[in-house]
Amino acid sequence: MAPIPFIGRLYPYEYFALVASFLIAFLELIVRTITLLLPTPIIRIFYRLSRNAFNSLSSPYSRRARNRRKNVSSPLAQAHDFVELCEQYGYLAEEHVVQTKDGFLLGVHRLAWRRGEEDQRVNNGPGSIQKKVVYLHHGLMMNSEVWVCITEKERCLPFLLVEQGYDVWLGNNRGNKYSKKSLHHGPTDTQFWNFSMDQFAFHDIPDSINYILSATHQPSLSYIGFSQGTAQAFATLSIHPALNSKVDVFVALAPAMAPPGIASGVVSSLVKSNPQVLYLLFGRRAILGSTTMWQALLYPGIFTWVIDKSLAFLFGWKMANIAPHQKLAAYPHLYSFTSTKSVVHWFQIIRNGTFQMFDDEITSPTSFSTGSKYYKVAKFPTRNIKTPIVLVYGGSDSLVDINVMLKELPRHTVAKCVPKYEHLDLLWASDVDTLVFPHVLEALESYALPSDTKGQALGWQTRTRPSIFDTTGLTPNGSAPPGYSEDESARNHSMPHTPAFERPSTAEEQMDESDDDDSADDSPSSPDGPVAFTPSAFAYSSRPPISDARSANISISNPAVRSASRSSHTTLTLHEPRTRQAPASNAGASRQRTATATTEQPEGWWSSTSSSMVSLVEPESPIVPQRHPARQR
Repeated sequence: MAPIPFIGRLYPYEYFALVASFLIAFLELIVRTITLLLPTPIIRIFYRLSRNAFNSLSSPYSRRARNRRKNVSSPLAQAHDFVELCEQYGYLAEEHVVQTKDGFLLGVHRLAWRRGEEDQRVNNGPGSIQKKVVYLHHGLMMNSEVWVCITEKERCLPFLLVEQGYDVWLGNNRGNKYSKKSLHHGPTDTQFWNFSMDQFAFHDIPDSINYILSATHQPSLSYIGFSQGTAQAFATLSIHPALNSKVDVFVALAPAMAPPGIASGVVSSLVKSNPQVLYLLFGRRAILGSTTMWQALLYPGIFTWVIDKSLAFLFGWKMANIAPHQKLAAYPHLYSFTSTKSVVHWFQIIRNGTFQMFDDEITSPTSFSTGSKYYKVAKFPTRNIKTPIVLVYGGSDSLVDINVMLKELPRHTVAKCVPKYEHLDLLWASDVDTLVFPHVLEALESYALPSDTKGQALGWQTRTRPSIFDTTGLTPNGSAPPGYSEDESARNHSMPHTPAFERPSTAEEQMDESDDDDSADDSPSSPDGPVAFTPSAFAYSSRPPISDARSANISISNPAVRSASRSSHTTLTLHEPRTRQAPASNAGASRQRTATATTEQPEGWWSSTSSSMVSLVEPESPIVPQRHPARQR
């Protein structure tokens, strides 16, 4: 007979919450079963009734807002996959398959071409355009679609990176929508779902990185993770020392390592109880697998309301920074399959307050066995990570305890706080382009891109490229400055430009690995080193290496004048402000200004006082990309 699973762990009210969770799960099972047995016409009638009830109960203002933005959110919400989401904005996406060492087949997506570049070869041997590689990874119960289901192109990080000249790859965990395949087990087999974060760290992330570097013929890449995607990188880099030299910089958005706890009493009781309780509730396969059914049956407005209330109940999030039309577009892409064991792993981490590997001894209920000095679960040695780390977290994120996290990370880690941001705001907030993206570009520019001297030695050619979004200044407390207009057409400043590096094919295409290592080692201390944001101006300035700083709260101001010089003589291309672009819409040609500034400032210095000469030119009309499925890239 199995032992009682929770002796001495729960308070009386937590037992009540645990019983309530069983009742809720049982009620959901009954309703789901009845719904599946109903004829399709009856289900459609209930759908129309729920839509009419939702519209009648909502305020006239919210109805007008939904109708006004329906043409923006509906195509994104109804898109079937990653490729279709990218096509909404005219970007061509590639699909790749990575086979892990233990036989799982992972779907990986690639965005390498700016609009109009589809006929060119990128990172494909001699004669192709050489671009730095950036890898993005999603969070728990997500897939790569969460990065691109954005209602404005300017707020989409992958599209921004593509326009800035990067070769962008997006990964997927085993078991989710794009990785539900194994050479040894089928999805209906319990053994298929027998994985936790250990398997992500030992197989999925390192195998994906090695595949991407092999496909692009590049020595290293930059890693950007969100939520559990950051935890997987922490774990991977800590147990694979050789992989640290292949990752130039690790940018952690909404970093997750050892969350302080969960607001919900029901979930808190599950965290403290034996994992067998969670297996009893959700089974040993995919957790919350019925979510896709309810998403298909519920009216989108009701489904969005349910998600908002669920997140508020579980984590206390208000979700006020994400626009309603963005929720309608993104929430249908929020959930993807993962194993119950992965959630059990997180519950173990929360209960023990330690970023540890999965504890396989889950049946012992008494404190003297689990807390014995003769038994200790191995921790991920995160302090051994050599890769530069930049944490970007929300000031109101209940899942991040930055002080505890910094104690478990190496001393060269830098933390940047975005005030009043919650967890999902780092993906979908209305002002994510002005509050988060500058930190990402700063990290990539500081550690992933070589300096001018090193770039010339490697054969890279530097050219400036305009930013695709506008930047509005903020006061130190995160609010808008006096005189700020909510009309986006009134924005008259663009954020600093990020240089792109392209290397022509030469006879010396293949560089020695030792030369690459020297370039990586020297880049942090180069003149164009780490950059900092100052309250007086959104400007680049030199600062000590990242190893000298542990944490920094960043505020951005809106400068009256912005000019720049990367060296003694630099030519920059600046865009005038423009309104944000909806999916599948034709963007009008905007005016361009070319500014040439000459200054005696050192390389890497951005100044608001340097004089500049401006001339106006008309750009070419936007190019609509054409897909060439049969073309070899």
